[in-house]
Amino acid sequence: MYFLVYGFLWLLSLLPLWFLYLISDAIYGLVFYILKYRRKVVFENLHKAFPQKTEKEIRKIAKKFYHNFVDMLVETIKMITISQRTLEKRISANWEILDQVYATGKSVQIHVGHNFNWEWGNLLLPRKTKYKVLAVYMPFTNKLTERLMLKLRTKTGTKFLRATKMQQEFYPYRNTRYMLGLIADQSPSNPKNGWWFDFMGRKTAFVKGPAKAAIANDLEVIFAFIHKPRRGHYRAVFNPPVPNVKNLEEQELTRLFVTYLEEVIQQYPDMWLWSHRRWKHEWKPEYDN
Repeated sequence: MYFLVYGFLWLLSLLPLWFLYLISDAIYGLVFYILKYRRKVVFENLHKAFPQKTEKEIRKIAKKFYHNFVDMLVETIKMITISQRTLEKRISANWEILDQVYATGKSVQIHVGHNFNWEWGNLLLPRKTKYKVLAVYMPFTNKLTERLMLKLRTKTGTKFLRATKMQQEFYPYRNTRYMLGLIADQSPSNPKNGWWFDFMGRKTAFVKGPAKAAIANDLEVIFAFIHKPRRGHYRAVFNPPVPNVKNLEEQELTRLFVTYLEEVIQQYPDMWLWSHRRWKHEWKPEYDN
């Protein structure tokens, strides 16, 4: 089954991007208007995050989000055969920040949110830094999807570490010069184990792991995001490293990222993954930090 699916996707990936975007437009219509994929979740999230916006404004953001979401799906298929030259043309960034941090002799953590298109960003990143690039991810429950995505995600050298076995799989790299990419806007599985902050106008739980690891290992920390100047083209922005990380409290480092993330979402609201149930946990007084 794997080879049949991969072969079909390989043939699709040979299509030029302009044609794949025509397919994306057709899928968008199906997903948004007919299947209504997670529309209730998306609109509930947007209403919670932007209570001051009108229904028309919310709908506009939602439709742009779905366009970006489906574009990412076809762009992921294109990853099978996309060339380095094409990636270079379509992804730009202030890569010099990474060189400056490498010169410090320290390893680094990159904290990002669920901003499109993190898959293309990962594909180019190992070719733009001297660091060994590591990324933490949650394994897919479907074994076929897991195998396919790992093949695509690791084709340029990134080593993916399962969040469920993070300590074990990170161990071989502990003494190397590494760059660890973390989607740091995850919600903790147990709300009692998270830190709660005001985020997008409401109490929201964030995982503790990224800040704990950065401070414990005396790492440099860079906040980053991706935006979309035009269709099929992305710009990654790396902020200068957070100063004096080792002198920060873990909760304060997380708070800095939460503030940063909200600023990014306010500026590019259609680029964040609104289809996940980010506010599935309701705050209770006993969760106070």
